[in-house]
Amino acid sequence: MGVTRDFFIALSKNQLLNSGAKKWGLKMGAGKMVAGTDIDSVMKSVKELNSKGISATIDNLGEFVYSREEATAAKENILNTIEAIQEHGVNASMSIKLTQIGLDVDFDFCLENIREISQAAANYDIFINLDMEDYAHLQQTLDILFALREEYPNVGTVIQAYLYRSEKDLEHLEDVRLRLVKGAYKEIPDVSLQSKQDIDENFLKLIKLRLLGKAFTSIATHDHNIINEVKRFVEENDIPHDRFEFQMLYGFRTEMQQDLAAEGFAFTTYVPFGEDWYAYFMRRLAERPQNINLALRGIVSK
Repeated sequence: MGVTRDFFIALSKNQLLNSGAKKWGLKMGAGKMVAGTDIDSVMKSVKELNSKGISATIDNLGEFVYSREEATAAKENILNTIEAIQEHGVNASMSIKLTQIGLDVDFDFCLENIREISQAAANYDIFINLDMEDYAHLQQTLDILFALREEYPNVGTVIQAYLYRSEKDLEHLEDVRLRLVKGAYKEIPDVSLQSKQDIDENFLKLIKLRLLGKAFTSIATHDHNIINEVKRFVEENDIPHDRFEFQMLYGFRTEMQQDLAAEGFAFTTYVPFGEDWYAYFMRRLAERPQNINLALRGIVSK
């Protein structure tokens, strides 16, 4: 299983395949997990979610950009998506990877881009989440977050439970809206837990620490055991439902998403879209081997 995961993680980082995928369109079953390649497509998907009592956090896909031209184009796409959220009146926020808007080009250039995005979102009271990427970009992401929050309280980020440092990071983020996840990148044993059991245990530990705090928390998981334990903990500790939400990825466990919303829990679906879908799709295959069957069916159908 570990070999399969490593294989798809390696594919996700292949620049040649990433470039080629932009010309293919949604292939290999990716259309089940990516809400189209343009803004009109994603707005349609978000409206459908909203009709079921589910909000969305939109990811205009793209990462590991190495030129100012690409980063500027990505920034403009994100600004256009923010305008579309306002124009269509949908219940949605934005999730943004800083490497997409220039973090690997120049720190100050990236900070300038995300400031422009944060201001545009603040004008419409739209929340911006800085997606956490691999460990190499973690500290820079937090540095940018702290710089932004001096001006923009509508910005938060993600904490990954498989990293040893995450509990300590929470201490510095007690007033910040966060998404908690298990973690989707392959990291070395020096910085991250490796076994599923250890990761699950730390994930639940971090969730409970946050729920007993004061800031809003998004709990991002498809694991029904984790979800059931959170529901038990919330009830046992009289934690108001407006202090947290559950999150899942677009195209995954859709019935459970609707059931949780129907039960009265705040629920948000992470909705990715765009031409730069390849790396995201490969990481989803790495996370859940069951998704490989979906990909194979997509290939065979072509």
